[in-house]
Amino acid sequence: MMDIRRADTLGTAHSDGLALRCHFAFADYQDPAHIHDGRLRVLNLGQIGAGATYHLGPEASVDIVTWVRAGSLRGRMDGCDPQPVEAGGVHLASTGGGCAGVDWCAGADGASFIQFWLLADIKGTTPAQETRTALPGGDGGFVLLASGFPEDDPEESGVVADGAPVALSARARLAHAAIPAGEGAAYGTCMGRDLYVVVVSGTISIGEDILDQGDAAALTGATDLTVIARRDAVVLLVDVAA
Repeated sequence: MMDIRRADTLGTAHSDGLALRCHFAFADYQDPAHIHDGRLRVLNLGQIGAGATYHLGPEASVDIVTWVRAGSLRGRMDGCDPQPVEAGGVHLASTGGGCAGVDWCAGADGASFIQFWLLADIKGTTPAQETRTALPGGDGGFVLLASGFPEDDPEESGVVADGAPVALSARARLAHAAIPAGEGAAYGTCMGRDLYVVVVSGTISIGEDILDQGDAAALTGATDLTVIARRDAVVLLVDVAA
């Protein structure tokens, strides 16, 4: 089954001075029809002005993955050094047993971002943060940005230079695809999973349904997904436990 969420139906939440566009209930945006999708608890779109900071208070048992769409950010968990993230890169704040706060400060050109909150399956871990730079252009297929499955990251020590995804405490995956017009990207998973597809830019089709920039699709009971780009498209996909 697939449910489509059109861009103009997203909610608006106010958090630390930002107006966020929200797929699910968050802060002062409450919508009983859109609470979460499986273990994907939050999916927010935000924009920060030059030099401004977005701050969140204490959090625990959630992985907060921030993908920078444009501009640059410096992500920082309480007690950790700031880590820079350029457009196309990701910052992971894995809150584990609890952290006092997380913040993201925009660079000189500001920043727009998409943020995913994934409920942790591994409890009580030490809070930690990771970043990855933008991946080099691939073949248009899905590339993992974040994963909670050890088999997706064969190297567990040293500086990551092979494009391995950031390591989640959630048994989930976040994938990215930049698909040229007329081509497709395929993704496979197992039963008991939910897939949530966000069109960052361009136009895609899933089966007979057309999704434009800002639209999203929630798929349940599907183990195989094929996304066709009607126009050059960038897509983010989350694979979570139902």
